[in-house]
Formats: sequence, C-alpha cells, structure tokens
Amino acid sequence: MKVAVISDTHIPQRGNNLPDPLLYFLRGVSLILHAGDITEWWVLEELMKYAPVRAVRGNMDSPSVKEKLSDSEIVEIEGVKIGLTHGGGPPAGIEERVGKLFAGEKLQAIVYGHTHQPNKEWREGVLYFNPGSPTDWVFAPYFSFGFLEVEEGKIIEAEIVRIN
Repeated sequence: MKVAVISDTHIPQRGNNLPDPLLYFLRGVSLILHAGDITEWWVLEELMKYAPVRAVRGNMDSPSVKEKLSDSEIVEIEGVKIGLTHGGGPPAGIEERVGKLFAGEKLQAIVYGHTHQPNKEWREGVLYFNPGSPTDWVFAPYFSFGFLEVEEGKIIEAEIVRIN
C-alpha cells in the first residue's frame, strides 16, 4: 500500500492551493497521513478527494481544525503501527520529544512535522519521518512531501519527494 505523508501545508497563509506535483502524486495512493498545520478544514476535504485521510492538529491550525482533530494518534496500516503527531518546540531535539510521546508503544514509524525540515531517520528500529512542507519555505531547505510503501507488516520504502 502506498501512503502519502504530508505536513505543514499552511494554506491559505503560504499558498492558495496544494502544489500540482503533490496532487498528481496523490492519484496513486491508498491513504494520506497529514501531520498537522493544515490550517483550514477545506484543505483536508480537498485531500479526501484523492484518498482517505488520517490527520492530527498542529500549533497553527484554525480553531475549527483543532476541535476536530487530536494531538496524536496511532494508525495501523497492513500490520504496521505508525505514530502520527505534529510535534512542537525548537527543531533541535524534536525526534526525542515525539519519541517520548509514543513511549511504550510498539511502533514501526513516527510521522511528525512542525520543523518544515524533511527527515528520514531510523532510530532503534523505528523510522522517524518528517515529510517537510509542500508550501512553507520558513526553515525549509526546499518544498517536499513524503511517501511510505507498506506491505505485509513492513515498511518497504520511505522517501522524501522534493518539489521543484
């Protein structure tokens, strides 16, 4: 199963719409994970046109988004348990903070955002995955999103996709 991973869309503050390369990619996915800072609910409704969406709230989301979503959740996809959260605080140490949030859970991955800095890093058998931001340049080296390929209880591929 191919899963799109998005965070920090910040629409309409950082763009009017989701970028075309991202929308094109979404045509081939079975699920979308959004790690917060969606900003407005209609962005999730737009994503739902492509695939089911699992999302958490971020620190910059509107009150209507915040009231509908939780701070974190665990998503199970074909036997793979993924912690989904936005994260917070300074970029330095964010992996430790999101890791503590899911302490005691037997996860294969933690998907987070907040920093706008794409990251794909394995720590003690857990994938820490930040897709970056497809629309916000603040602190970001480039615009990006990510995807996971999950099959038979394993993450077989995890990639950051740079948007030019």
